[in-house]
Amino acid sequence: MRLLATLSSLAFLTATFAAGAAQPAAPQQVDIPSNSGTLHAQLFKPDGAGPFPTVIALHGCGGLNAQSDQIQPRYRDWAEQLLKDGNAVLLPDSFGSRELGPQCRVKERRVQARRERVADIMASRQWLLHQPWVSQDRISLIGWQHGASAVLWAVRPQLASRRAEPDFRAAVAFYPDCRISSGLGWSARVPTLLLIGASDDVSSPSACRQMVEGARGRSALARIVVYPGAAHDFDRANLPLHAIAGTDAGVPERGHLGGDPDARADSQKRVAAWLAR
Repeated sequence: MRLLATLSSLAFLTATFAAGAAQPAAPQQVDIPSNSGTLHAQLFKPDGAGPFPTVIALHGCGGLNAQSDQIQPRYRDWAEQLLKDGNAVLLPDSFGSRELGPQCRVKERRVQARRERVADIMASRQWLLHQPWVSQDRISLIGWQHGASAVLWAVRPQLASRRAEPDFRAAVAFYPDCRISSGLGWSARVPTLLLIGASDDVSSPSACRQMVEGARGRSALARIVVYPGAAHDFDRANLPLHAIAGTDAGVPERGHLGGDPDARADSQKRVAAWLAR
């Protein structure tokens, strides 16, 4: 009986510990003043007073939240990963703040990467510079698809601030649409890492490679990693490769989506190393 009681106690303690360890980080909603009104955002912040390196994370064309008004799993997963590495993570809701749904279809698109999304990035940065827990010289950018395109625009030398405040530390862009930028002589003023799948038929790996290679010699450090066989959304967990259905407004209009465990794992390591530079 004593052995049984001991085993029962150990089982209870193990289950209690596992339940506690499995608790996800709870984000805090914050409101950021901007020229277009109030920008709502979700903030993941480490415990303590800081100062912490901070990442502004830009969602894709489907928006920040799922239909349940919860942060989409892909962005929550990345936020928790970055949080474990000691970063605070700010996720501005560019569409919900404007009372708009997904912006994946051309006819529905009212928020442009090069305009409204860049304005949201700059408003987020200004807000962060006034927070005492932020390490002001370690604010970085990360974005996916539509948000990644905004990142590419935001790091162009033409958008450098004339103020004395620190610039972004680094930037990461997951499978952006590089076709416009590659034709405009893109370059970056901060170290920028671009990650894309070789089989991405939503974005254009060839245009992204051309864009990065064209910036060589007149840009801050810019690198591209092209994952063989990987498709659009390769960093999403548990997403089988599939053709896009025409009825889902929350995804691009055509092409294929699918996770790639190897590319996902490698991208997590590369992002952590890039932001820790």
